[in-house]
Amino acid sequence: MALVTGVAEAVIAAQGAGLATADGAPVMRLDLGQRAVLRAEGGALLVSGGDARYSRLVFAGTTPGLHVMLGDTPYRGALEAFVTAGGITVVNVVPLEAYLRGVVNAEMGRRADNERAALEAQAVVSRTYALRNRGRFATDGYDLRAALADQVYGGVPAETDLGARAVAATAGQALTWHGELIAPFFHSTCGGSTATPEEAFISIRGAPYLRPVSDRRPGGHYCDISPRFRWSVEWGGDALRDILGRTLPAQLGVDAAHVTRVRDVYVRRTGGSGRAVDVRVRFDGGEVPVPGYAVRAVFATPEGRSLGSSAIRLAAVREADTVTQLRAEGSGWGHGVGLCQWGAVGRARAGQDAATILTTYFPGSRLARWY
Repeated sequence: MALVTGVAEAVIAAQGAGLATADGAPVMRLDLGQRAVLRAEGGALLVSGGDARYSRLVFAGTTPGLHVMLGDTPYRGALEAFVTAGGITVVNVVPLEAYLRGVVNAEMGRRADNERAALEAQAVVSRTYALRNRGRFATDGYDLRAALADQVYGGVPAETDLGARAVAATAGQALTWHGELIAPFFHSTCGGSTATPEEAFISIRGAPYLRPVSDRRPGGHYCDISPRFRWSVEWGGDALRDILGRTLPAQLGVDAAHVTRVRDVYVRRTGGSGRAVDVRVRFDGGEVPVPGYAVRAVFATPEGRSLGSSAIRLAAVREADTVTQLRAEGSGWGHGVGLCQWGAVGRARAGQDAATILTTYFPGSRLARWY
C-alpha cells in the first residue's frame, strides 16, 4: 500500500522502539521521539545525520502494541522506503485484514451500532477490491495506493472498534460472480438509482451485476440521509466560458479557439439511471458533445472542483442568444456505480443485513468465503 510516492522527503518514527533494516540486516534503531528524515540522492536513500546510502529501508516497531509512523500517522505492519524516478516512495506492508481496519471507517465515516451492517458491506467490498487489484502497481513496488483512486486508507487513526468488528465478522469473505471476484465499484450517494459503468466511465463495460438499482424506499430513498443527496451549482456566463475554455481542451481535446460565446447548454440524452450521457454545448461555431464519462470534469464548479454527479438537470438563462447563467440541479455524489455507501447506511438502519445490502447493489453476485 503506497502511502506517498515521489516525495522529496519522508519522516519516519516509532510510537515506542523501532528498527530499520537494509537487506534484512539491522542498520538503525529508533527510540521513542527519534525521527529518521529520509531524502533521495542519486537513486539512493540517505538518512539525515549519516552518510550511508541505501537502496531500500524497512522500518518496523519493536514495542508490542505500538506502531511505526510516517509523519505523525501510525500504521500497522512495516514501512518500506525506496527511491523511484520521481523521489521517495513509502509503502505500508500490512496484512490484508489489518489494512481493511484502516479502510472501512475512512471510507464510511464513524457509524452507530445500528449501522454496523453497512460497515460489514463496505468491508466485503473493500476486501474484494484489494484482492482483485493485488499487484496492480507491481512494477512500481506496491499493490494499491492509499487514496481515492483506489481506496481511502487512514492507518491506525481511522480505525474504530465497530469497524474492526465489521472486518472480523466478514473475515475472508468476498463478492463473486460464477466463482470469480467481481469488479466492486462503490461511491458516496447514488441519489435515487445506481448507474451502469457505461454511464460513468470511458473504457469500462458493464457486467450483469452492475446495472441500475433503485434506492427507493417507502416515503423516500435509502440514501436521502446523505448531505449530498441533492445539490445545485450555478455559473455566471463569463465563468462558464472560462471553465469550458480550460476543461474542454483538457478532457476532450477540443480546440480552445472553438470555445467562444456559449449559446446554449442542454442534456440531450440520459442513461438507464437517469444520468446525463450526452450533454451539448452550443458555440458560435457549432455544438460540442460532452459524453457522460466527461460531464463531471468538463462542468467543473466555479471553485474548480469536479461536479458531484452526472445525474443533473440543467437550466440555462440566455440573453441575446448568449448564456448568462447556467444552473445544475444534481442528485447524488460520485460515479454512481455499484455500492451506494449512504444507501447502505440507510438500509442498515432499516434492518437489512450486509448480505442483503451487497446482493441488492450487485444483483446476481454471491457472497463467498475466499480464504
